[in-house]
Amino acid sequence: MAGFDPRWRDFPDYILGITKEIWEDRGLHTLHDYYSPDIIVRSPSAISQGNKDVISATMATLAEFPDRTLFGEDVIWSGSPEQGMLSSHRITSTATHLGNGVYGKASGTKLRYRIIADCHAINNQINDEWLIRDQGAIAKQLGLSSEEYARQLIEREGGIEKSPFPFTPAQDIEGPYLGIGNDNEWGCRYEDILRRLMNAEFSTVANDYDRACMAEYPGGTAALSHNEVDQFWMQLRAAFPNAKFTVHHRIGRDDPMMPPRAAIRWSLEGKHEGYGAFGKPTGADVYVMGISHAEFGPWGLRREFTLYDQTAVWKQILLQQG
Repeated sequence: MAGFDPRWRDFPDYILGITKEIWEDRGLHTLHDYYSPDIIVRSPSAISQGNKDVISATMATLAEFPDRTLFGEDVIWSGSPEQGMLSSHRITSTATHLGNGVYGKASGTKLRYRIIADCHAINNQINDEWLIRDQGAIAKQLGLSSEEYARQLIEREGGIEKSPFPFTPAQDIEGPYLGIGNDNEWGCRYEDILRRLMNAEFSTVANDYDRACMAEYPGGTAALSHNEVDQFWMQLRAAFPNAKFTVHHRIGRDDPMMPPRAAIRWSLEGKHEGYGAFGKPTGADVYVMGISHAEFGPWGLRREFTLYDQTAVWKQILLQQG
């Protein structure tokens, strides 16, 4: 790993290792070393620049959830140490709501939710990031729908006039990473499946997914087999039937002791014009940032993990409704 500390045996080891060191080992000060001073971090709720903001946000999260753990499920990556590498890091996090904060008064609720973070690293530092946390799953475990949580958040932030609008491309800042991934066959295959779904070719579920496929979707929702997978993608697309679907990054990998797998970062941008995952159409302009992981087997796509932030979508809709 040219340019990286020799204690890391490979890129996944680096990503998994620094995540544990920062969060669970309380090495927040190491963010000055592991994150570049001008790092850009994009999430569905906001965009920030600079590792000082990252450190502040990390402290706030740990004050609210002091026992938080982050279990790295997989790191799907592309690139080289010399030119820079992009990791799509899938995490299951556990935490107990023990402090007051952005999620309201401490409730003592034990949480489990998923995160996917796309991070670009070079010379032992991360300098560009796209982060999606399953806020819908957190809200659900706290006894709220995603819409209710978004309403409460707007109120806590000062109401319609003062509440900041979630991330959209108009707010984006060009970062140092301009890559689009690799051309591995599994990434290309998964991109083709997603494009077919977004083009309303839902027959691809029966044709390309294993009949015993298992999937994990926003809101902590699990799906089994074709009908439930079909309904997830149908509900999302039906809410935004004419939204533009864009693939921003694609990785495919074949690794020892791992199934063939892929990571796709994508977006939907358009109007809330249909009944579906977000209720009655409002005509609101919406931007959905999504990341999907897939694992393949002998009978097709066997495991799928897709995240987007349901609460950020609801916040966009509610802020435009007034």
